Amino acid sequence: MKAIPEARSNATLGAGREGTGVVIDDRGHVLTIGYIVIEAESIEVTTQDNRTVPATLAGYDHATGFGLLHAVAPLGVKPMPIGNSTDLEVREPVMILPHGGRESASLAYVMSKRKFAGSWEYLLDSAIFTAPPTLQWAGAALLNREGKLVGIGSLLVRDTVEPGTALPGNMFVPIDILKPILPDLVARGKRAEAPRPWLGLATEAVQGRLLVVRVSPGSPAEKAGIRHGDIVLGIGSDAVVTHEDLYRKLWSLGAAGVDVPLKILQGAEMKEIKVRSIDRFEYFKVKPAY
Repeated sequence: MKAIPEARSNATLGAGREGTGVVIDDRGHVLTIGYIVIEAESIEVTTQDNRTVPATLAGYDHATGFGLLHAVAPLGVKPMPIGNSTDLEVREPVMILPHGGRESASLAYVMSKRKFAGSWEYLLDSAIFTAPPTLQWAGAALLNREGKLVGIGSLLVRDTVEPGTALPGNMFVPIDILKPILPDLVARGKRAEAPRPWLGLATEAVQGRLLVVRVSPGSPAEKAGIRHGDIVLGIGSDAVVTHEDLYRKLWSLGAAGVDVPLKILQGAEMKEIKVRSIDRFEYFKVKPAY
């Protein structure tokens, strides 16, 4: 994927990105992880027999992290059957299949299934953690014993068993959370319900506090005056001490566009700052032609 030169995501993801995609139907839809393809100027899909086919971004869902491509010409690839990620059990053997065919495939084990809270306003209730790690995780297919798709690769992580316990591996987005939104992604490029509010904050939990480690340029948070090094104390009258606290309270306020009353410690001064949230997708420079 080649991103547009002015893409906001270039600062963290780079302008040239690549990863794995999984053909999921006979209509040319390819499932991947969204950060690979967001703000794309051009996308190409390369098959295992080295045929390259242009593709478009057909859908994106920030809440799950999934990206959906549509190849503009037939791929000649058999769709991957979709399984049930809920049925996966801890210690169950799985296969990680990145691009490159069988030579790149690797055996792994499910180490845990648990919540995952990312610093970038992202929360999964049932992320799948596997070990040992693969270094080709982005968009990789996670297959169960029956050879069915149960997850899409997202991250390389240090703690696959539980937070704070060092055992490196990968985090996969479970396929079951795609199923309710897939018809909407195919039909209209996004989920039907109203988008969640987004602020543009990246935070890190430090000694029971949420430290602001990045403020996205031009985001609602930056416009409201929140800065790197601030500490998020709460939303309204509710204290927040974890990412999950922050996100669940934020999303409970309503849809994107709602005003968010943040309590912020800025230096030695406690401030109440109202932030007008937006849809995460409005932040991107180029929107796909849904």
